[in-house]
Amino acid sequence: MLLLPLAPVLVALALSLARRSALLTSAAGALAAVVICAVAYPLTPGQIAEATRQWAPVMIEVLAIVFGGLLLSEAMRRTGRQDVIASWLGRTLGTGTPAALAVLHGVTPFAESVTGFGIGVTLAIPLLLHLGFSSRRAATIGLLGLCTVPWGSMAPGTLIAASLSGIGFQPLGVGSAIASGPVFIGVGLVVATLTSPPGARARNLAAATASGATLWASILVANLLLGTPVAGAVGALLTLVAHLLVHRLRGARIVVTRALAAAASPYAVLLGGILIATALLDATRAGGPWHYLASPAIWLPLSVAATLRGRDLAGAVAATARRWLPVGPANGLFLLLGVVMAVSGMAAAIARAVAQLGPAYVLPLGFLAALGGWLTGSNAAANAMFAAPQSEIIRLLGLPALIAMSVHNVCSSLFMMASPAKIELAAQLCPEPAEGRRAGRTVTITALVITGVLSLGLGLLTLSPTMPR
Repeated sequence: MLLLPLAPVLVALALSLARRSALLTSAAGALAAVVICAVAYPLTPGQIAEATRQWAPVMIEVLAIVFGGLLLSEAMRRTGRQDVIASWLGRTLGTGTPAALAVLHGVTPFAESVTGFGIGVTLAIPLLLHLGFSSRRAATIGLLGLCTVPWGSMAPGTLIAASLSGIGFQPLGVGSAIASGPVFIGVGLVVATLTSPPGARARNLAAATASGATLWASILVANLLLGTPVAGAVGALLTLVAHLLVHRLRGARIVVTRALAAAASPYAVLLGGILIATALLDATRAGGPWHYLASPAIWLPLSVAATLRGRDLAGAVAATARRWLPVGPANGLFLLLGVVMAVSGMAAAIARAVAQLGPAYVLPLGFLAALGGWLTGSNAAANAMFAAPQSEIIRLLGLPALIAMSVHNVCSSLFMMASPAKIELAAQLCPEPAEGRRAGRTVTITALVITGVLSLGLGLLTLSPTMPR
């Protein structure tokens, strides 16, 4: 019976639509999942122990990263460093749509690709607020900047999908890059529409298309030449450089001062530390707990320590704790919901029920993947829920596996930006949290439309008799 495994999802969805808090929504959904698992999908003690061993460290890391991201944002605000960086961006890129597109396709994707777990939002929204955007628009642009989540935190979510589906990591990265074109261009068009004065709308829509296409081409080429883990960071950095070059050709001065370098030093500690630690781990082939040396959970506190000390640090920690309480536990509970549904077999039961549609399964395939992203707020957790059953059904139906799983990976990542936990994270970064939460409507509609486009494209491809299976 489909209603039973769907019940936790329906509980969370109903509370979200009723505008209940992310914490209440996640707690009710997780509780429903645990109760239904105990009654209808019982697990053995061994299964529970294995799931705890596998996922408890991930949950702790996520909670620590969310706290660290909020703490860094608070530290940058208190020291005025955020104002220095935002002023430089305003002078270099201007204001309005050009600056918004540079943050959307450059700043946020770069930060998210290196750190992950929505930390790109904690860098983007303060910048956007300083550039003059309202809480609602800053939250919208910041959340839509999570458009490169398949490569977030060096792409562990894509690696999970590749492993569970039997598709190579590199091929799935390239396929996901190709499928992300409508995502990058689509979010750009939405931002241009929101931020353009009527007389400049056509010009800004063209600029948004060019910006999204640049990110698309850059990430695709980086996947092909450098590999999937670094493709998001490299592609976003190249796109930001392209924005700077365009403004330089238009006469803007690009001057890197000592004050700017000093203001950006905490970000240099964060991003540089993660990249160097990752390179060392790759070179030494160190595994197991050593991977935490490259985790944002380690480098976020270190970057804050380079910014604040003593009483200032204690005050920032206290302020961050108050902002973390509505956000951190919600992220953890949504992740718990996803893990329980995956381990118990509820997610697989949903996928098998939908598979009764036969070849028409390609149409809801993207939306089923999106469900995982919306529930968990994590590409890794979403792929842990649905990648294995999706790939099994895809092969049973004779569908093109690489193309279908690429769409799955992109759609599960896309709905991370619309998840209640990430919307609450964005809201807590705004001076008017209620206005920040209103960004959820625009972000969700955008994600639904793009998922529909990808699903329709996948459906049309499967009708081609020459399409390889």
